[in-house]
Amino acid sequence: MGGSDLTVLVVDDDFRVADLHAQVVSGVAGFTVVNTVGSVAAARDAVRRTPVDLALVDVYLPDGSGVDLIRELDCDSFVLGAAGEGITVRQAMTAGALVYLVKPFSNTELARRLAAYAQYRRIVSSAELTQTEIDTALAALRPVLPTSTSAAPLARSVTKDLVMNALRESSQPLSAGEVAMATGMSRATAQRYLAALVAKGQLRMQLRYGSTGRPEQEYRLVRASGL
Repeated sequence: MGGSDLTVLVVDDDFRVADLHAQVVSGVAGFTVVNTVGSVAAARDAVRRTPVDLALVDVYLPDGSGVDLIRELDCDSFVLGAAGEGITVRQAMTAGALVYLVKPFSNTELARRLAAYAQYRRIVSSAELTQTEIDTALAALRPVLPTSTSAAPLARSVTKDLVMNALRESSQPLSAGEVAMATGMSRATAQRYLAALVAKGQLRMQLRYGSTGRPEQEYRLVRASGL
């Protein structure tokens, strides 16, 4: 576990769903899952033993409401639940949830929201914030898919073309590090363009599992033409 990683608790009574969410979290750089639990009581015990930065909480739990749990927790929270009723959304946001995702959602969408949360945490880590920094931090929690207008600079970018060509020429999905090596750009630049292309729907992010260590994000083309 990296000393600066954001720590995460996953709360979902379906162990298969909890494990899937944990895998996605573990595949995002800068995050570490410290526990997965299936009830309100188990979540309380878990955070009592090991405080966390972020809890991913289902709404309906066998021994109570995930929204009520969020209200108790001394950490940031996302709701990952099947409930889409307006009153439940309002209650969750009032309780303190930073993000509300309705199941089913893609692994890529959860990864996007986690990356946005990491940006929010980096900004608010300062002792004093300007109004601009506060606005930027809050906006980071609401990542939006690019419109045709906002995506235009990316579409015309030479760097974007290099990234896309590297993926077209590879017979296998590539990680950000492999794209950086193939194109000669920095890993950070490759990661930024890969994330933007995932948001635009041109690439798909998945997890690569090795024999040891945490899963790594890798990317592949969604379609082979018209890009």
